[in-house]
Amino acid sequence: METIEIKDIALKQKHIDLGAKMVEFAGFNMPLQYTGLTDEHLNVRDNVGVFDVSHMGEFMVTGEGALDLIQRITSNDASKLSVGKVQYSCFPNNEGGIVDDLLVYMLGEEEYMLVVNGANLDKDWAWVNKHNTSNVSIVDKSSNISLLAVQGPNAQKMLQPLTNMDLDMVYYTVQRGVFAGVDNVIISSTGYTGAGGFEVYFENKDAEAVWNAIQEAGKAVDMKMAGLAARDTLRLEMGFCLYGNDINDTTSPLEAGLGWITKFTKDFVNSDNLKAQKEAGVTKKLVGFELLERGIPRHDYEIVDADGNNIGIVTSGTMAPSLGKAIGMGYVTKENSKVDSEIYIAIRNKRIKAQVVKMPFYKG
Repeated sequence: METIEIKDIALKQKHIDLGAKMVEFAGFNMPLQYTGLTDEHLNVRDNVGVFDVSHMGEFMVTGEGALDLIQRITSNDASKLSVGKVQYSCFPNNEGGIVDDLLVYMLGEEEYMLVVNGANLDKDWAWVNKHNTSNVSIVDKSSNISLLAVQGPNAQKMLQPLTNMDLDMVYYTVQRGVFAGVDNVIISSTGYTGAGGFEVYFENKDAEAVWNAIQEAGKAVDMKMAGLAARDTLRLEMGFCLYGNDINDTTSPLEAGLGWITKFTKDFVNSDNLKAQKEAGVTKKLVGFELLERGIPRHDYEIVDADGNNIGIVTSGTMAPSLGKAIGMGYVTKENSKVDSEIYIAIRNKRIKAQVVKMPFYKG
């Protein structure tokens, strides 16, 4: 039997020293939680927490033809970017599904960084290179870059003393400069929590210096470390898609409610078929729902109607710490997708009543 090597992140020992529960995630040894999911989750919503998300991948696409390549392989219109801006997008495949979702950073003229999901690194790298028919310069920096997400309303207050970059940044913008005495650090006003904050990219060789500075700065605001478990509940409260759960190789961006990042003002991989799908209308849609009775929806639970007929499947679900109620996302038939529609989640041979609601669940 083939054994899959689990990769270590640069700051692994730091997390272990702080008592983190470590688990395999996306092929990496990652911190799942520290003080507990609810404590970490609420601290990010109300204060500030730090996540190590170094499993994410970073591809540098630079020079002549960089924009043309990105335009061909992504669904959003990257020509709308200017230096210092970030864009959410996806790689459509040829079958109507999604290879991955990603962030496109415009760092300079003809200089882009694509940030992809760690679990999809090899697949994404092969996909991008397969479509690089013009020999555009693409470099995979993933194994050399660490990434800390500093999230929450006190993130700016915490990090500003560490840099002369002005961190009063508009959402989805990016800067590069000196941070914690380290040069060439990329800091963006992005994140996966809906709580505000930043993502800080730096080379592994500088990881200890950046970590120590962030830990020290965190003391002034009672910062707590946070793990992937809290990151998942935070993103779900915002209705953000998780690749592998809510979107995958078989779900179309239109079905997933990602029409807003699917721009038919240009040609891209499978754009003709997706355009036809948009014109014909989708037959299933990703919706958010709240349970009206006791229970917790889980990935792959069946969604049924009042008569027990299958109408869909749960893709993500949890007991939402900020809301004190069970929430989830799932695909249902179009006729059951309207807000306030009554649906049922099949949990242990019971039908638990739920209601389709408008996302995000957490309004802040």
